[in-house]
Amino acid sequence: MKLQASLESSSLRKRLSRQKTPLLVLLLTLTLIIFTVIPIYYPLITPLFIFKAFSLSSSSSSVSGYPHSGSSDSNVNRNSAEQCDIFTGEWVPNPAAPYYTNTTCWAIHDHQNCMKYGRPDTGFMKWKWQPDGCEMPVFNPSHFLELLRGKKLAFVGDSVGRNQMQSLICLLSRVTYPEDASYTPDENFKRWLYKDYNFIIATFWSPFLVRSKEADPNGPTSTGLFNLYLDEFDELWTTQIDEFDYVIISAGHWFFRPAIYYENGQIVGCHFCQEKNITDLTKYYGYRMAFRTAFRAINSLESFKGKAYLRTFSPSHFEGGLWNQGGNCLRKRPFLSNETRLDGFNLELYMIQVEEFRAAQEKAGERGLKFRLLDTTHAMLLRPDGHPTRYGHWSHENVTLYNDCVHWCLPGPIDTWNDFLLHMLKMEGGRSYNENRQLHKRDRKLRLL
Repeated sequence: MKLQASLESSSLRKRLSRQKTPLLVLLLTLTLIIFTVIPIYYPLITPLFIFKAFSLSSSSSSVSGYPHSGSSDSNVNRNSAEQCDIFTGEWVPNPAAPYYTNTTCWAIHDHQNCMKYGRPDTGFMKWKWQPDGCEMPVFNPSHFLELLRGKKLAFVGDSVGRNQMQSLICLLSRVTYPEDASYTPDENFKRWLYKDYNFIIATFWSPFLVRSKEADPNGPTSTGLFNLYLDEFDELWTTQIDEFDYVIISAGHWFFRPAIYYENGQIVGCHFCQEKNITDLTKYYGYRMAFRTAFRAINSLESFKGKAYLRTFSPSHFEGGLWNQGGNCLRKRPFLSNETRLDGFNLELYMIQVEEFRAAQEKAGERGLKFRLLDTTHAMLLRPDGHPTRYGHWSHENVTLYNDCVHWCLPGPIDTWNDFLLHMLKMEGGRSYNENRQLHKRDRKLRLL
């Protein structure tokens, strides 16, 4: 490679000499060689700060205003997009963001409504995820709604999964708002209908993904003690998803709570239950078995023909103490990828998810089901600045709430999860955006006849 670079540089100099290029042009050309050819062939000797600075400036300068509804993908090379790993990259400045606010979207719950409750800085909203080696356009609501016209999308999991659903509603609010189509007044099981697109979003509360029961509201850590039936389906969602075209499952932070584990109706161990005669199998055992059972549930549903997505673990960012010991998350900018790493329990939980996902994906392929990995872990590890911390309530309110370094402000970094989702939907194939628009126009004409 070094010889090839040398030959190319020599050839270029000879051509320039024969053409008697003016000195100024020659100097400019050599400068370009230094900043383009050398980094390509000798990436290890390129100063990191030069690479990062170039990446940040070029990426941020390429960010334009909000894309028009039909043109967000016209300049994207589909082949390179398909080959790109969208889940590795860096956060780069995006002065055009955010694309909605806490005053334009009613779907934001108070605990994630950071601007309403006085967060003084706004920089956390003005970043864009830049994958290594390719572009990923910002979320286009019109495109998303056309792709999912006549479809149903379900979020299954805990409040972080609901956090993503709220982000999606807010991103789509630039085009339209949904109607409440819920079958129950229970806020943990909501359905939203986008009538003009016959598109439904639903959320199913299942923080452990398997059947569970609260055994003690306090427990050994004042966060409750739960009975988890690790080999039993949670029928509150497993009996409901047959009709859905896309199901996104996720779970994580509830597994830190004390729990007693059951299999075949018998106690097999626990996590931090502090019972004398019960073996502590740790949270990792419960986490692995819960995902194994959740995937088995999906694979066992004969009438489910949709696509199942695993949204990977979203790291918290407590610093200066644990969540209940004064820990907080006060940083004002993202990490660069070389400033932190996935380790400890974050790495362990992530690897458990991926391992169980791969095993379930192989079984799903035997019956033609499609499992997809929505890998948000790396991107969110780099965003210690995007949590609500104490800005989920008024400072003068007499409430006992810990600093929230688990959920995400809206608008905020979690909006990127739906950038990922839209990109994956586009790469899946099927009806294209333009095909859906043409079908919609044809249907309108038929209704008018």
